[in-house]
Amino acid sequence: MEKKDTKIRTSLHPAVQGNKILRPSPNNISSAARSLKQGKLIAFPTETVYGLAANAMSDQSVAKVFQVKERPSFNPLIIHFHNIKSAKKFVKFNKHASILAKKFWPGSLTLVLPKKKSCMISLLASAGLDSLAIRVPKNKIARELIKKSGLPIAAPSANISGTISPTTAKHVLQNLPKNNVKILDGGKCKVGIESTIIDLTKKNIFLLRPGGLEISKIEKILGLKILPHKNTSPSRPKSPGQMNFHYAPRIPLRINIKRIVPSEALLSFGKHKYRSFKKELNLSFRGNLKEAASNLFKMLYALDKKKFSSIAVMPIPKKGLGIAINDRLLKASKRKFS
Repeated sequence: MEKKDTKIRTSLHPAVQGNKILRPSPNNISSAARSLKQGKLIAFPTETVYGLAANAMSDQSVAKVFQVKERPSFNPLIIHFHNIKSAKKFVKFNKHASILAKKFWPGSLTLVLPKKKSCMISLLASAGLDSLAIRVPKNKIARELIKKSGLPIAAPSANISGTISPTTAKHVLQNLPKNNVKILDGGKCKVGIESTIIDLTKKNIFLLRPGGLEISKIEKILGLKILPHKNTSPSRPKSPGQMNFHYAPRIPLRINIKRIVPSEALLSFGKHKYRSFKKELNLSFRGNLKEAASNLFKMLYALDKKKFSSIAVMPIPKKGLGIAINDRLLKASKRKFS
């Protein structure tokens, strides 16, 4: 049996741009944890996308996140914990939450649960709601940062709201170049799309956002059907990922294409017969949805160039992780261009 690597890698990428991008050495992680305690923001890797971390119990720190991201204050944040025990100090776990946390944490699943009366998470982080979106990430660097800080960490994606989510440290630097935010470099995110979010605050269980954990796996472990959430109030979302427009490049994006024009870049999937385009990147030559999800944001960043008139995206199967991929592409395609 292959021996698992339990060490945090400290030489994934060389530090660039002065001291903004840092190797995830024990000293740098400890320094980042101290910065969080001092009210500063830190960009860090998770298995899904890179997050912009802040002390979730500090109004001032959380306010900085909204300011840096240019994020609407009504859009709540996900709170990251080191383990289930620490999460239970802030929210009320029911039977289903306990089953899912035990099975899928650490991992790319976010649970929305009722707050405890004693919950000390900033109201800014929860957008004033009586519920909280929580997760225990799997990435070793993320877990070590949270553990060393001793804090619950509010951490949306480390980018300007509405733009492509970052899956490398360089994406973060590209997206937030003017902000003095240190970035722990963990290489490319393995999952590559945000966590799946489910609402456990009601009798029925609702899907708030498809993500890196397939819905079918959640339904199988619970023996229940996860219902689609109808967002009747876009200005009052219960969790991240519910805005109609999101994840967008700077140039137009067309999805489910049937034709392509020579001035476009092609984001393909599997085999195809298209020939006339400026550039092509293939999410997965094998037609593998897990690989496609891992490559999605990275390839959107690579094709987001003014030399292309737009990005044309081939149809992606609407099953498994393809559900989450299609969710991201649909929202990215809704950006308005004058």
